[in-house]
Amino acid sequence: MKKNIALIAGGYSGEYVISIKTAETIQKNLDDSLYNIYKIIVDRNEWYYELEGKKIQVNKNDFSLDLESGKVNFDCVFIAIHGSPGEDGRIQGYLDMLRIPYTSCNAIVSALTFNKSYCNKVVKAFNVVNIANSVHLIKGEPYSMGAVLDELRLPVFVKPNESGSSLGISKVKKVEELFPAIEKAFREDDQVLIEEFIEGRELTIGVYKAGGYLYALPATEIVSKNEFFDYEAKYTPGVTNEITPAPIDNNLKEQLENKAMYIYRHLNCRGIVRMDFILQNVTNKLFFLEVNTMPGQSENSIVPQQVRASGRSLKDFYGQILEDCLKPVSA
Repeated sequence: MKKNIALIAGGYSGEYVISIKTAETIQKNLDDSLYNIYKIIVDRNEWYYELEGKKIQVNKNDFSLDLESGKVNFDCVFIAIHGSPGEDGRIQGYLDMLRIPYTSCNAIVSALTFNKSYCNKVVKAFNVVNIANSVHLIKGEPYSMGAVLDELRLPVFVKPNESGSSLGISKVKKVEELFPAIEKAFREDDQVLIEEFIEGRELTIGVYKAGGYLYALPATEIVSKNEFFDYEAKYTPGVTNEITPAPIDNNLKEQLENKAMYIYRHLNCRGIVRMDFILQNVTNKLFFLEVNTMPGQSENSIVPQQVRASGRSLKDFYGQILEDCLKPVSA
């Protein structure tokens, strides 16, 4: 019997459009002979499924749909929302209360990894990878530019602490650029992370669990024509060269995979995540940047590139992620 799958997309952040593209890729590559796929759009005003041009509202009491053909309850939710509420743990907490399985990290892990500063502190405690020096600011709490500059050396990155797609991020090289960059980041979030710039090669790697086993996908090297991998570089064709598999030697490949899988296991991640690192030029040390528990998966995004480079089809990959989610949890 075919399983009913809710594929939820949209969200409350500036990544709404990217989420819709991610959902399109996933839907196109799910086997409709095995699953009934219902794409649910989530925004601040409504949650709905569109059928023949008509919006059918989700019953939020039990996350179901009332169609003319009957009531639809879901066997699993494939989450494709970047940013809030799909990446910060809110949807996951709601689904946990309803006991509906879903494809991503749980509520606690999602909330932790969405907060860059808190996640850095936890990963640093693992003592398996380097973390750049940083300062964490909270809106409404006093801070001094002098104190920030006592802690960090320029250049620095100033970024919203809870945001994706590099929205609101700035690279600061001069003291006079710091305050405007902080204000820009505060327009995106109530918390700001100021992080020392590590000069080196940017490497990113997908990790996922399926069938009780942990897998690392082939890594990607990101070479941007811009100052850094900002929103334009991520989503404008030709601005960034994404090389998959990354041109790295076997020793570095093994290091990257082992560190990424260690972090995945010890953060208790689930589903597909992507981890970003910098290989420092002078020292050849790996620095951890962030965990992305809801990586973009539009057709040319990094994770689909890595899946194809591994020799697998997206249909096989998404099917495995979904089947892992559908397995009954042992008592």
